[in-house]
Formats: sequence, structure tokens, C-alpha cells
Amino acid sequence: MFIYAVKSSKKKLAVIGAAVAVLIVLLAVILVRAGSTPSSAATGEASVRAGNEEERIAFLSQYGWDVAEDPVRVEEVLIPEEFDDVYTQYNAIQLEQGFDLTAYKGCRAKRWTYTILNYPEPDGVQPTDGSIRANLLVYDGAVIGGDVSSVALDGFMHGFERPDTSASAVQADTTGQTAA
Repeated sequence: MFIYAVKSSKKKLAVIGAAVAVLIVLLAVILVRAGSTPSSAATGEASVRAGNEEERIAFLSQYGWDVAEDPVRVEEVLIPEEFDDVYTQYNAIQLEQGFDLTAYKGCRAKRWTYTILNYPEPDGVQPTDGSIRANLLVYDGAVIGGDVSSVALDGFMHGFERPDTSASAVQADTTGQTAA
């Protein structure tokens, strides 16, 4: 039979305890940061990576958008601590597409604005004036929301999904009922 004895001091136990505490804190930070961006499952399996130009353009192409390579505008935005009516309505668009800006209240994000080159018009004509834009809200290298909108006076705003511009969908929009 073999017996082995280990002598430990209070100093060694304190160092080991401190090291374990640091590891626990690091693990907690990693888990919190991993939960701060939407997962692929929350966004319909679309990749939300947007850390560089290539990833941002690839994100938009997942929805069928062709965009100009260079953004029209890049700016820092502050997501307010309290949402007014406008932000509440904007967040409703985000919720429909699997994002939620409430988790980012008080955070600074970047908004990348791109010109959409292939927006479908009911008459089949593509707008060539650069008036249709895609806005990406990016936080920590991931898309946290955004929209597709027109900068025209009578413009529109919707989520990233391409609108249905088939003849029956256009007729349903103008008459209020679905065409047969």
C-alpha cells in the first residue's frame, strides 16, 4: 500500500481560490457577451455577422439584395434608454424579422446605409436614382436590426425581406382584397 501526503499552506489555498474566482468571472463575461447578439435561430437561420464590408454585403444578399459596394453613409447611433413612439414602431419592424432592440437600450451602434440596386417595382422597372436604401444596425460585429426604405418624399420602410410585387399582391394592396 502506498500513501502520499500533501502539505498545503493557507497562502497556496488563497492563490488557488483567487484563480478559480477569476476563471468563473471570465466564463460569466463570455456567456453574457455570447447572449448579447441574436443567434442564427432567432433570425431565421440567416447569418448576422457584420464585422467587415464583405460580411455586411453578404448579410443583405441573404435576402436577395444587390447593393452598391460602398456604403452611402456610416454613422454612430445611440439607441435610446426609453423608446418613444417612433422607436416603438421601428422596434415592431425589428421584432417581425427576429431582432429586438430593447436589449440594446442605451448602447451605441453603427448604422451602415447601402444603396439597393435591385428593388422590385410593380411595373418591373428597377429604380436607378439610388432612392432605395438598406440600413444595417451593427453592434459588436453583428447585425442587431435594420430596414429597407425609400428616401423619396412618399417613401416606405419595411424589414429586410423582399416584398411580393406579383400582380395579385399589387392588386390586393390597391383594392384591399386578394385577386382571384
